[in-house]
Amino acid sequence: MGTVTAADLRTLLHAAADHAAAHLEADVDAPVRAPRTPAEMVEAFAGPLPDQPTEAAAVLDELVAVASPGITRTTSARFFGFVVGGSLPAALAADWMTAAWDNNAGLSEPTPAVAAAEQVAGEWLKDILGLPATASFALVTGCQMAHVTALAAARHVVLARIGWDAERDGLVGAPPVRVLAGAERHVTIDRALRLLGLGTARLEPIAVDARGAMRPDALAAALRDGADGPAIVCAQAGNVNTGAVDPLAPIIDLVHAHGAWAHVDGAFGLWAAAAPARRALLDGVERADSWATDAHKWLNVPYDCGIAVVAHPDAHRAAMTATAAYLVQHAGGPREPVDWTPEFSRRARGLAVWAALRSLGRAGVAELVERTCACAERFALALDGEAGVEVLAQGLNQVLVRATAGDRATDALVAALQEDGTCYPTPTTWRGGRCMRISVSNWQTTADDVDRSLAAIRAGLAR
Repeated sequence: MGTVTAADLRTLLHAAADHAAAHLEADVDAPVRAPRTPAEMVEAFAGPLPDQPTEAAAVLDELVAVASPGITRTTSARFFGFVVGGSLPAALAADWMTAAWDNNAGLSEPTPAVAAAEQVAGEWLKDILGLPATASFALVTGCQMAHVTALAAARHVVLARIGWDAERDGLVGAPPVRVLAGAERHVTIDRALRLLGLGTARLEPIAVDARGAMRPDALAAALRDGADGPAIVCAQAGNVNTGAVDPLAPIIDLVHAHGAWAHVDGAFGLWAAAAPARRALLDGVERADSWATDAHKWLNVPYDCGIAVVAHPDAHRAAMTATAAYLVQHAGGPREPVDWTPEFSRRARGLAVWAALRSLGRAGVAELVERTCACAERFALALDGEAGVEVLAQGLNQVLVRATAGDRATDALVAALQEDGTCYPTPTTWRGGRCMRISVSNWQTTADDVDRSLAAIRAGLAR
């Protein structure tokens, strides 16, 4: 590889910015779907590794040319396939600076700016989500690792209460830990239990209501009739299919009366706390012991960024902290990110979170949540009674729909919509039937996007 001058680097980065801007500008009208299949993209990228170096500018141009046909426009205002936000302009720009600065955000001493931004962003997050100011937090890859982080703290506490040191002694020979969660919990709860050594066999599903929210009476019976000993209860704010929120206040009361740990999976639903008109849905959430959510969903920061918050900082730190002779850490000094996360080397995610919150402010976050919920409600109201389709559920920013002709017709409708490209919903299975899920999470989505998508849905039904 030849010498790269400052001018060469500037030209390269300007070219990357031009490619990125062109892609994002095309989101307005380009099909949301990726034109090529995964198999076609493997073939496009395949080939032997070159023996000799290639100039960076040529590599960039080749990457854009080869990858573009396989890029689904998840940044589009009409991408409704998963609970996926786009990237707010300020957060996107901050993420580019994060890559340019390339700080390993594990310790404050070598990375004072990114550690400080993360610390302030965490305080802002707790404030806007209505969580205790005294709680600790961690920025991780996503809600999967947020669950792992929070439930590691839970494991520490419930076993310590009966005299077992999980971090020192592991789980071989440890008393069993009961884990109770709604029958329609997200799969990341199960995987967190596997990763933590608690095991999915310990999980006791709790009956849910017609919308998929945990029933407090069923939880009360399970706690009363089950085995004594350490227990963790995982509640949910935002069913991934219906948007339903568990009745958190009575659930948390029951959990604490039993001496158990209350964890809330709020991957997207926790953000309802930021919108005054939706906050009552989360009544009592602040009294839980831990919470997990994502910034790359409703806050619309670039992937990846999950958030774990723990009401018991000592337990959180005990479960996560690490040290070594070569690490520069100061007792009583600034917050050290490595003490709170399962990662040693980690991206400076706090910069994009700080930028997103700084750009939106409290009012902007509330407006974003309210508008996208209103868009979901617009979908549901318009499709309710529409010939050939049935609305099964609508909650927060989620809409669950199925074709009245059955599973095959539902899958065919989803496939037709994806092929058309106007919008991009995805299929799901709920209570044994195939459904179409519409998730409205993008900061750009408006009523006009809903109406364009509704026209495409009606055209798909007419085929």
